[in-house]
Amino acid sequence: MKLRHLVFAVLLIANVITAIGVVYARHDYRQLYIELTRLERARDELNIEFGRLQLEQATVAMSNRVDQVARERLGMRFPETAEIVVVRP
Repeated sequence: MKLRHLVFAVLLIANVITAIGVVYARHDYRQLYIELTRLERARDELNIEFGRLQLEQATVAMSNRVDQVARERLGMRFPETAEIVVVRP
């Protein structure tokens, strides 16, 4: 009879420990999932920002390219201060 009570007590303690382990694992999973969604949101925001920066870079590169072509192919340059004439209405 005493052996039966001992086995029952051991199984009960093992069952409680297992249940606590399951609760801890689920809690840990939820915390990690929350962190994952936060990081995915941050990644998406960074991808949007990167797209904006690429667009801005393309715009700046285009105006620099126009300036370069104007100087090299057309021989254009900024006028000197003495060459600027202000026309008033």
